[in-house]
Order: sequence, then structure tokens, then C-alpha cells
Amino acid sequence: MLLTADTISESLEALKAHKLRTALTTLGLTMGVATLITVMTIVEGANLYVEQKIATLGTDVFQIAKTPFATTDFDQIIKAQKNRRIEYSDMLYLAERCQRCGLVGASASATLKVRVGNRELSDVSMSGQTPNMAEIDNKTVSAGRYFTETENDRGVNICLIGETLRKEFFEGADPLGKVIRAGPEEYTVIGVFEPMGAVLGQDQDNFFAIPMNAYLRARGARSTLTINVRTRGGESFDDALEEAKALLRARRHIYGSREEDFFIGTKDTYISLWKSISGAFFAVFVMVSAISGVVGGIVIMNVMLVSVTERTKEIGVRRAMGATQDDIRKQFLTESVLQCLVGGCFGIGAGFLLALLLRTFTSFPASVQAWVAILGLAMSSAIGLFFGIYPATRAAKLDPVEALRAE
Repeated sequence: MLLTADTISESLEALKAHKLRTALTTLGLTMGVATLITVMTIVEGANLYVEQKIATLGTDVFQIAKTPFATTDFDQIIKAQKNRRIEYSDMLYLAERCQRCGLVGASASATLKVRVGNRELSDVSMSGQTPNMAEIDNKTVSAGRYFTETENDRGVNICLIGETLRKEFFEGADPLGKVIRAGPEEYTVIGVFEPMGAVLGQDQDNFFAIPMNAYLRARGARSTLTINVRTRGGESFDDALEEAKALLRARRHIYGSREEDFFIGTKDTYISLWKSISGAFFAVFVMVSAISGVVGGIVIMNVMLVSVTERTKEIGVRRAMGATQDDIRKQFLTESVLQCLVGGCFGIGAGFLLALLLRTFTSFPASVQAWVAILGLAMSSAIGLFFGIYPATRAAKLDPVEALRAE
């Protein structure tokens, strides 16, 4: 029986003797593994990106709104439109009565055009906020200041702008003290938020924030709000959430098993939605990659069968010199696995390179991790073993005498 090192050496010599055929054989598997690696690095990168960018509420913040925060159920969204509004008085009620809630604020938003002089910007988000949102929200003021309780009570027309508005309207100039027009109202800029960048291609800096009472005056007192709650230090997050839910159910006269007419959102709400969406895409791409891998394996099996036919006499000579059926089987299986491993390595390299290029030159995130490469090699080895069994078995079962007579 041949040693493992001898088997590998014989296999490598056989593959080197037909370099072009070996290269073409591994090409299909290379493409399959490259696709798998690229998709997995992008999906993993996107998951990390979403955790860092989209779900930045923090572990101690939850939100309450009339409609669901993250859902793919369109019927649920339509049904939620009939729910009662979340009003400013609801926020004040929770702020007064919720013992485990540290800070209770409110926010609301609308989309409109903003003008400064002759320049106009469409689809800008106008966000109405209570003053304590400066402590609840994750946005940071880089210049100027936030508005005060007094300014909110009076509904003063002041605002803080995002980086996109600063660049579009005030590039090279100090925006503080300048005026922007939104609809019929004019707002004096008192602050600028730090840039937040884009989330999966969506600009997060194309907005401005105004005092909540100024927002309600501009958009109407019947606007529905979003309540934002940061739990008190040392209190259980779940306990605070349940207390707020119970208080709001009681205020809205929702008793027993009746379903709430409001929705609660946390960091996990957004992450769960994203992972369910990305999981579906991931499954589709894995199936495509698997099909490519299977096609590559079939090609390898066919080429190995041709190789068995071409090397019939060689097999007969080796059997005559004492090689067992197990030796012949091992050699052909080794050749199959080696071809798949070579294809897998090239596929891993191509997949990682493509993922890094996407991350560098586009907005697609990518996370290169070692376990993805290990999975690619495992997939290649499995394909090599599976599709190499039949050719190897066929070669091992050749009759030595008949094989020696082959031309």
C-alpha cells in the first residue's frame, strides 16, 4: 500500500501532465466558490453595518409609535393606519408616571423642500423634537447648540441642520445665524449636527431639527408623534418597557387580551428585520453558488472518467507491480480533491478580492472573515470527494489483465 505522501505526489504528477485540462476543470468550481465567498462577506459586512448604523438606538432606548417600526407585512401597516395617534399629551403622561423611565421625549418628521436664497433642496426631512432628545438621540452637535425648554415652549423658529444641508447651502461659510425657508416658515440656524454618512445608500444627513411646538404649529397639532424613552440608570430595560406599555394601555383603555393600538421598537427590532431580509437573499445566493459548485463537480467527474479511460494501461501496469484496488482508488480520489482544493483556493482569493473592491469603490459593506475561507475549502473538499468516488471506484475495479492489453 502506498504512503499518503506517495499518493499525493503521483496525483500531482498526473495533474501536471495535463495542465490545460486541469485548469479548465477547476474553473467552474472557482466561480462557484468565488460567488459564495463574495456573497457571504457582503452579507456579514452588511449585518455589522446595520448593527452599527441603523440600530443606533442603544441598549437602553425604546420607541413607541402609531405604526410598526420594522415590518415586511403590508397588511399590518394598512391596519395600523387606523390606530389612534400618539399625541404630545401621551408623552407628558409617560414622563410623569413612568418610574423606570429616565428620559421621555418625542419626535416627529415630515418631508418637504428647503430653500436658501436661490438654491433649493428637495426631499429634506424636517424633524420636530423635544429638547431632551439631545440626550436620548445618538446625534451629536458639532457646532452651535441645541434648543432649550423655553424655546420649545414658545415654539421659536430655530433649527439645527445636518451635514448635507450645510454643504449644499453654506459650504465655505458659517451657517450659524443664517436662515433657511421650509414651506411658508423661516428658521434660524443655531447648530450643526456631526455627519452620520449614508446607510446602504440612504443619506442620513439630509435633515434639520426644530422644536416640537414649532413643528406642531407648522404641520398641525393633530400630527402623530414617536415617543422616545431612555431607561433610568440601574433599572431593567424590560421592566421599564413593560411599565410604559402598561401605562399607555391603561391611558387608552386597552384591557385584558386586547391588542395594543401602538407599536414598540428597540434596537433588536431593526436588527431582526434586517437579518430576516438578508437571510432570504443569502439563501438564494447560496443556492446559486451551490449549483455552480455542483456543475463544477460534474465537470470534474466527467473529466476524471475520461482520464480513467486514457490511463487504462497505466492502471494495469500499476496493478501488475503490486498496487491494490485501494491504492488506485485513493490516487484518483486524491486527484479529484486536489483539483477542487485548487479551484476552491482560487475562488476564495477571487471572492475576497471582489468583496474588498466593492467595499473600497462602492457603498456595499463587506466583512472578510477567516471562517468564510474555511467554509469555502470545506465545500471544495466535499465536492471533490463526492464527485470523485465514481471515477475512482471505476478505475479501481479495472481488470489488470484487460488493462495491460489496452492501447
